[in-house]
Amino acid sequence: MKISVAVCTWNRAHLLDMTLTAMRRLRIPTGTGWEILVINNNCTDNTEEVVRSHAGALPVRAVFEPSPGLSHARNRAVTSASGDYLLWTDDDVLVDTDWVAAYVAAIERSPDTAIFGGPIAPLFEGTPPRWLKSSWRKVANAYAVCDLGPRPVPLTSDSLPYGANYAVRLSAQKRYPYDPALGRKGGNMMGYEEVMVMRAMFRDGLTGIWVPGAKVSHFIPRARQEVSYLKRYFHGEGLYLAGSGAKSDFPTLFGYPRWLVRRTIQDRLVYQVNRLFRTSDVWIDDLKEASKSWGMLQGCGRRGRAA
Repeated sequence: MKISVAVCTWNRAHLLDMTLTAMRRLRIPTGTGWEILVINNNCTDNTEEVVRSHAGALPVRAVFEPSPGLSHARNRAVTSASGDYLLWTDDDVLVDTDWVAAYVAAIERSPDTAIFGGPIAPLFEGTPPRWLKSSWRKVANAYAVCDLGPRPVPLTSDSLPYGANYAVRLSAQKRYPYDPALGRKGGNMMGYEEVMVMRAMFRDGLTGIWVPGAKVSHFIPRARQEVSYLKRYFHGEGLYLAGSGAKSDFPTLFGYPRWLVRRTIQDRLVYQVNRLFRTSDVWIDDLKEASKSWGMLQGCGRRGRAA
């Protein structure tokens, strides 16, 4: 069996160096071949230099993808991989020593399974602020933190792994390209490209399984431990919801659905008031709703202009 590890990156060479350093400690099972593909999504920093610095210790190579956007980078990884299975992770992740070994063991136990996923734990830079700790369970998904339990269980469309830690049989992955309209691109926080691919696989009868031993940690810098980051994240979720919803015939105001204009204004006011007078476990919900409705409003506007 051969494993291809894919790491898509855009101008985060310092974090990529951390990720590749952790991969030097990986335990690769006897008889398993492997490669690491670093998909350079048109980086302007020293990404190539970082990859070269690890080439003597790891089977790593850089693959250039000029089109901006995570989906373009993912699709480039799929066409460049030579393994039987593709293991996805991010450029700000520290993999456990047995990460690859756990996936290999799961694949050998379940050779007919197409999708595998493992846990993602948070790794904070410094001590997170009090408001974030008290509301953590409500926003953990914004930090790609995922844990479906200590036992192998079937994956479904409603219980999916996250993009920083999952594996797909390459022959299956090639039949399901990632949508360039989705996925992060520059400052755009809209994701869901891997969600749509996995859900399409499940609709077509492919199966998945949770691999609790395939552990990684997701580095969360101080810059992401701020309210502004969560606003951008849930704004991206709103953009996705607007793009995935069916077109409607609701009355409009300057091209925007009137109900959504009202909701956006209302959500914003509620958040501003509760931010002043309520605790974070209350206003964090209001922040999420205000950010999503604003994203939905912008997304609907873009759809209207495109039409």
